[in-house]
Amino acid sequence: SKHCVNLDNRTANVSVKPFELDIGFQFELHVTVSGKKINVSEIPELPIPKDWMRDKLELNFYKTEQAAGGGEIENVTYNRGAGTAVITFLRTG
Repeated sequence: SKHCVNLDNRTANVSVKPFELDIGFQFELHVTVSGKKINVSEIPELPIPKDWMRDKLELNFYKTEQAAGGGEIENVTYNRGAGTAVITFLRTG
């Protein structure tokens, strides 16, 4: 909340306020679905490590289990240069 800070023999009253960091990315994916695998294309190249993108893809398709589809992920193969990924599920569905 409120604080008093001494700077060069001067006193400044400051207060702390929450703020949001704008570090998220939003993008659109094109998906082809089969029984056990999903082919994802047109993934934009983002300034994040390859492992992070793979994790984001895995989390996104795992989370969709509650929303009709998705589920436990067996493997994610991500090709940054081609902008594609193959998501393989543990179970067909």
